[in-house]
Amino acid sequence: QPDLVERLISVDISPISTAPISEFSAYISAMKAVKIPDGVSRSAARQLADHQLRPVVQLPQLRQFLLTNLVEAEGRYVWRVNLEAISHHLADILNFPVFHKPYPGPALFLGGSNSPYISSKDYPEIQRLFPQADIQYIEGAGHIVHQDKFEEFVTAVLNFLPPP
Repeated sequence: QPDLVERLISVDISPISTAPISEFSAYISAMKAVKIPDGVSRSAARQLADHQLRPVVQLPQLRQFLLTNLVEAEGRYVWRVNLEAISHHLADILNFPVFHKPYPGPALFLGGSNSPYISSKDYPEIQRLFPQADIQYIEGAGHIVHQDKFEEFVTAVLNFLPPP
């Protein structure tokens, strides 16, 4: 229903399947394997989880992002997100649904220059589905663009939005 959307911003994702380049399955497995003893402080729990994730999730910023989902529940540390559901449906999550009718409004595809999720090979499909698309990259940002380069991210978004 494109008439319900005035403008569209896609942050570091293309309208194609990302399954072939995704490390999410390994990240989910690493998160499931984290073991934290009962009764430790929040900071100690985060340090333990960070240490256990490090071999698989090598980027410190990404580990810190994942650790925002580590919460205390009834004296134990658990993941806020449903890792079982995500892992069972990861292929569906990483695939883009098939659309035949393009979105006619303004669209911004904003990627991190250090991320593989918006590639020049994706441009034809982006242009087919979003004929008014503007594709931009934030230099030095990875997949979590808003965390890596917050000010540049906000500036790009505000420049895309109409003036108030």
